Amino acid sequence: MWRYSKAVALVVFVFLFAMCNQKSKNETQKETILKGSLDVAVDETVKQIADDQVAVFEGTYYDAKITVKSKSEAEVINDLLNQKAKVAITTRDLTKEERSRFEKSKINPRVTPIAHDAIAFISSKSNNDTLIALKSVIDFLQGKQDAAIKGLVFDNPNSSTVRYMKELAKVNELPKSGVFSFKTNNEVIKFVSENEGMIGVIGVNWLYQPTPDMTETIKKIHVLSVKGLNDNQYYSPTQDDLALGKYPLARDLFIINCQGYSGLGMGFASFVAGDIGQRIILKSGLLPFKTPGRKIKIRNKL
Repeated sequence: MWRYSKAVALVVFVFLFAMCNQKSKNETQKETILKGSLDVAVDETVKQIADDQVAVFEGTYYDAKITVKSKSEAEVINDLLNQKAKVAITTRDLTKEERSRFEKSKINPRVTPIAHDAIAFISSKSNNDTLIALKSVIDFLQGKQDAAIKGLVFDNPNSSTVRYMKELAKVNELPKSGVFSFKTNNEVIKFVSENEGMIGVIGVNWLYQPTPDMTETIKKIHVLSVKGLNDNQYYSPTQDDLALGKYPLARDLFIINCQGYSGLGMGFASFVAGDIGQRIILKSGLLPFKTPGRKIKIRNKL
């Protein structure tokens, strides 16, 4: 009887072991660097370029399905830290403290720089002035009222633009008066276009790639040229000024991959950082992290 029970137990163990191996094998086969499904948390200020990259990637690799989930920067980073998201597109790298949290979980995030982006100041076309000094904005954020600025308009209290400007002005909180925030960049653009004297603070990607319903509204605003803190010249958030390092509100874009294995996140990051992905960024109006090469063919006859 004892030998029979032992034999049954052995058979059950072998069966369960085989089932676990088969499940593990199936999970591995389910996702590769070019196949499977993946949710990507994206900073909402760069949603447009993320959508473009995903559309081309899925059009190239038919077995891949990527869902873009745009959120504020604070939400994107929190999702990564809490392992609710494995891959994200952000406007900053991880901090030392954030990396240490991943290390405790024995996760080594792969951070891939993909583009040079910018924050833009916008105003209504009813304002004749298309220039602004960065010092005026910083003074306003520090509570020094500037007659030239009636108010600053942000997309979201937890957005990357708010965090960027607070760090630049070295303030922990925004002024209680004269500062407005909405939920989206489109709402900022619409509000500024209708209110003279207001300065909108948005991701430049929304200006170069407006949604169809915003095409006419974009025509009603100025994109302001900015004078830096240590400069006498004004520069615009264009590819040329970003490439020359002249525009004072430049920032970089990153793909942060915390999958911990060679999955779809790695394939997508490689695609965006590769030739096709960088050409998509170039066409979008942002500056690619790596300038795509150009082949010149010389013909002796036309």
